[in-house]
Amino acid sequence: MGKITDVTLDKLRQFDTPTICNIIELFDVRPRNSGYMDSRIKACFPDLPPMVGFAATATFRTDAPPISGEAYESLPAQVERFSELSGPAVVVFQDLDVPTAAATFGEVMCTAYQVFGAVGLITSGAGRDLDQVRDIDFPAFTDGTICAHGYCHIPQIHTQIQVGGIAISPDDLLHGDCNGVTTIPKEIAVDIADVGDEFVSAEEVTLGALRDNPTVEKFAAARSEANEIVMRLRERVR
Repeated sequence: MGKITDVTLDKLRQFDTPTICNIIELFDVRPRNSGYMDSRIKACFPDLPPMVGFAATATFRTDAPPISGEAYESLPAQVERFSELSGPAVVVFQDLDVPTAAATFGEVMCTAYQVFGAVGLITSGAGRDLDQVRDIDFPAFTDGTICAHGYCHIPQIHTQIQVGGIAISPDDLLHGDCNGVTTIPKEIAVDIADVGDEFVSAEEVTLGALRDNPTVEKFAAARSEANEIVMRLRERVR
């Protein structure tokens, strides 16, 4: 497994999340219907560029007061553990309340996370203060919005959680944009970044044929050429 550097993360940010999912399939390291969050998790700001970082996991509850302590009491401990991650944090919350009772985050939390190096946030619950969070260009992914914060508290940090139908562990590598969120197996992250341009070039062969005086024959030939590129790429990476 190659070391995941800032250069690797920058390369991964150049591709949208569907392209990342397609490239992962080349390596045959997991079933094609696994590893990504389901349609409940949506981008609050779909115009922002791709978010890439490592999961800083936690659970969240708002339906009842904490057994002890105060709201946000765990927040300093949470950001302190960002330093244990392999790179920039993506804060990921599992909302324990079913149904969601109040918002997981707002302007203050997102500002704090960003100041301490986080590059985005995902919650299985809801968010609020979306105008203010958008103003600081902080990617957020939720299952909806709720205007109040209820009895917000963070029972657990740095633990395995369930969000969007999949398990997320601390330090999992995540990629998200307007299309959704996927995990990236860390053992192939460097290779994905390295072959991304080649994979995109295969798609461009097909798209080019469709844009330039298309005919069925040109389309079929372009598809065949693109498939050959992808097949050679698949053989090389496996």
